[in-house]
Amino acid sequence: MARGRKKSNNSYGNAKRLATQQSVDQAIKSICDIMRRGNCAGALQYVPELTWILFLRILDEKEQQDEQRSEAVGVQFRPSLESPYRWRDWGAPSESLPEGQTNKRHELQNAPQNHFFNFVNMELLPHLKTLKSRPDATPRQKVISEIMTGVERVRIDTERNFLDVLDKVHQLTTEAIDPTHVFTLSQVYEGLLLKMGEKGNDGGQFFTPRQVIKAMVQVIDPRADETIYDPGCGTGGFLAQSFEHMNGALGNDATAEQLETLKERTFWGREKENLIYPIGLANLILHGIDKPNLWHGNTLTGQEIYGGLFEGAPHEFDVILTNPPFGGQEGKEAQTNFDYKTGATQVLFLQHVIRSLRDGGRCGIVLDEGLLFRTNEDAFVKTKRKLLDDCDVWCVVSLPGGVFTAAGAGVKTNLLFFTKGQPTRKIWYYDLTDIKRCAKRRR
Repeated sequence: MARGRKKSNNSYGNAKRLATQQSVDQAIKSICDIMRRGNCAGALQYVPELTWILFLRILDEKEQQDEQRSEAVGVQFRPSLESPYRWRDWGAPSESLPEGQTNKRHELQNAPQNHFFNFVNMELLPHLKTLKSRPDATPRQKVISEIMTGVERVRIDTERNFLDVLDKVHQLTTEAIDPTHVFTLSQVYEGLLLKMGEKGNDGGQFFTPRQVIKAMVQVIDPRADETIYDPGCGTGGFLAQSFEHMNGALGNDATAEQLETLKERTFWGREKENLIYPIGLANLILHGIDKPNLWHGNTLTGQEIYGGLFEGAPHEFDVILTNPPFGGQEGKEAQTNFDYKTGATQVLFLQHVIRSLRDGGRCGIVLDEGLLFRTNEDAFVKTKRKLLDDCDVWCVVSLPGGVFTAAGAGVKTNLLFFTKGQPTRKIWYYDLTDIKRCAKRRR
């Protein structure tokens, strides 16, 4: 399995600078092609696999940058990972190292077959998962463990295919991608998440179209001193877009304290699904949120899987942006936590949202048409009455049918915007039902 060595003095080895969006797209496509031929046939298989690999690559780059900054100001740096568990040790190709240096990967590639997989599956992955259990675990170490929590082993079928993926992922760095002409790495990753949300991939329930998210964030206009919460955050789209919006508003005049607050104490969310929770964490990290405060468990029952990243969460939030699941059914355990009992998840989520929003706080939420107009169940009627009595619902946008069809959901949906603390007196209602969706075709 050994390969030749090339001299290199830069931090991303012999990687070509990806100067166009087409070159980045091609790099991602080539990685996915390898994974598809290597036992990860669909997006629900190769996106989670690429998530943890890409995360560990970017984590190592960030740790090196943090270490350099700490040394420059004379501050001691505590790395999240030690050798041989850093990407530079086991993932970086030999030719990316300075001349004369070697690493764990070089050793494993020259060992008998299956030594590489044995190291990753039996040493690396178990080590990463146990970081959060340390008494002095840092927030970043807890994030690492949670992103790795669902990874039992490498899913790619052969060491050769796995090494090919590592080589190509190594090229995907913030240094290698030209930010003036190319989407940021976070946007590239969002493109992969969109693949999960396409019809037939069963991932649509976790993915809200980016255009809908962006419009809702712009309307709510979260500010840098506010807390943002999504009780059913899925892959983290609302939180990531809110970060971009708020970071852009701060601009170059942001103070170090403002940036620290924005990246560590602003964004909060909950997610139940084991497959999606680590993907949401990785997505927020790639967007630049250093501490994604995500709770893993059932929002409605309160049953917790892991809450270590949610410590210190406020009881009420300034802004809530969410697309809760609709059409699902909860049992008696969830219903006992709410004033108006029903199995309908969307009704329970709306009650949770009202309860979690502070007086004066603003909310943008996606709700199905049935919740708005259904009158034959007591909980539906009373929840809507509470919404109108306790909150000023100032806008309803009835979306065209099919907005969520690409994500596998054909339910007619509405966007609701409201402020808590005053009763509703006037609602602006926009009916976009007859607007046709246009799609540009490539010729």
